[in-house]
Amino acid sequence: MDADVIIIGAGPAGLSAAMDLDSRGVRSIVVEQRPFLQPPSVKSNHVSARTMESFRRLGVAQKVRDAGLPPDYPNDVAFRTTMAGEELARIHIPCRQDRYTSKRGPDTGWETPEPAHRINQTFLEPVLAEHVAALPLVRLLNETTFERFEQDAYGVSAFVTDNNSGAGSVLRARFIVGADGGSSKVRKQIGAVFEGDPVLQNVQSTLISAPGLYEAMPGEKAWCYYTYNPRRNGHVYAIDGKELFLVHNHLSENESAAGGVNREESILHILGVQEGFPFEILSKEDWTARRLVATRFRDRRAFICGDAAHLWVPYAGYGMNAGIADALNLTWVLSAYLQGWGDEEILGAYEAERMPITNQVSKLAMAHQQATAKSVVPEEIEEDSPRGQEARERLGREAYTFNVRQFAAAGVNFGYVYEASPIIGYDGEPAPGYTLGEFTPSTAPGCRAPHFWLSPELSIYDELGSGYTLLRTSKVAPVDALIQAAAHANLPLKVVDVPQGLAPESYRHALIIVRGDQHVAWRGDAVPTAPHELVELLRGAAVPRAKTQVPDLALATAAAELPAGE
Repeated sequence: MDADVIIIGAGPAGLSAAMDLDSRGVRSIVVEQRPFLQPPSVKSNHVSARTMESFRRLGVAQKVRDAGLPPDYPNDVAFRTTMAGEELARIHIPCRQDRYTSKRGPDTGWETPEPAHRINQTFLEPVLAEHVAALPLVRLLNETTFERFEQDAYGVSAFVTDNNSGAGSVLRARFIVGADGGSSKVRKQIGAVFEGDPVLQNVQSTLISAPGLYEAMPGEKAWCYYTYNPRRNGHVYAIDGKELFLVHNHLSENESAAGGVNREESILHILGVQEGFPFEILSKEDWTARRLVATRFRDRRAFICGDAAHLWVPYAGYGMNAGIADALNLTWVLSAYLQGWGDEEILGAYEAERMPITNQVSKLAMAHQQATAKSVVPEEIEEDSPRGQEARERLGREAYTFNVRQFAAAGVNFGYVYEASPIIGYDGEPAPGYTLGEFTPSTAPGCRAPHFWLSPELSIYDELGSGYTLLRTSKVAPVDALIQAAAHANLPLKVVDVPQGLAPESYRHALIIVRGDQHVAWRGDAVPTAPHELVELLRGAAVPRAKTQVPDLALATAAAELPAGE
């Protein structure tokens, strides 16, 4: 075997997968067509708090936070008639140098060790790639094209071509992960197809250089601008805080990006400047808002994640962040199996957990997009009159209330729950619901374990082990029987005694088992009378093979079973 896992695609999902595998002692090869450190086009402007928590665990959070906009550049969202027009409202989000200390803004009170970070993917990806290149168990194959793969009872063969020499070669590994984007070859080869809503809205998107734009704009700078006027509605993102801007021109139902909409004129209407204002079009980034989810995420040894598994409205960057969450969920179960403590059936947990969340989050994003598209700008919005003033105040209130749920999306960050996982021990208490912007912290199995600090610099998440962690909030509860059962099955189980009074009220049970991805796997006030049964559940061995919906690893024609923990 050349590696344990072959990853196709070095975008944020693929690179995150490689980082996580390395942290767990698993070898990987990343295959990418682009040259090393070549940035992608400008897209996805936001790294969520949940993703930053994962980057903290992987040792790259500070590198990511040090990149992007200047340290003192406001990360606010401003609502204006035009970029150079009158401001209607503003969502305050601290600049990165104040991110850990500022209390101004709707997301500054979140219980998390790592607040969100505004950074365009064109700056994010090179940071991740450089970090991955230095990892000992990762091999980066840039300027290499993936062609196809074959799988058998013992592994996967990936056929690749060197872009410079044209020479072909075959890579061999236990598993293959397709993180190769919306046109994924891996998805197509496993027979998965996209289903959902192929066209929700067309957006004419343009990267421009406009060095004089800040001088033409009133008030404080912002990271994102929403513009509302009768001529053109748009979103504008500051890319470098100096002169680069990404301008989204949201088209109506009877318009298309290639259908005669004057790009330069539309940009002028969104910017609110006169014809002749100096700006340069650097690239055209037109896109279509969709809601598509693959019909399957796995075929035996082949898996897909990120845009290969789902495409949806790219509001607030949650497509990219969901893709990273996919990747880290997948690498956790792959590592469990490869390290020998996870049963073959643990691999089915990836699709069982991530596919329902993908559907939930994609529908939340779609609903937000559809409501945005239906909004109507009052004709008098720019009038210098009491009527115009009243319209601006009303629209400002509405814009803030509606969009703060997107830009301070606590629900999407912390509220989603794995409700039908084969490796979670449910206790009958339903998990709280969540919306785009709201959630209720809970230790119900499947939920994210609520965050708290053990000391001013030490998060409870910093203490989580790579497999499972048993949080004991009461030393009265004996745990020796569970520890012994885990050791007998080689299940990694770290025990952390939580000092009295530190855990929030949601920690109502004496014992809580938390996975490395922060999700609660089990809870109780005492160790079960048959602790080995709980251990078997946690390592995936309690899933009846006859009832599993996930195909066995071995081909239908193969007689041999896979050796456990190969």
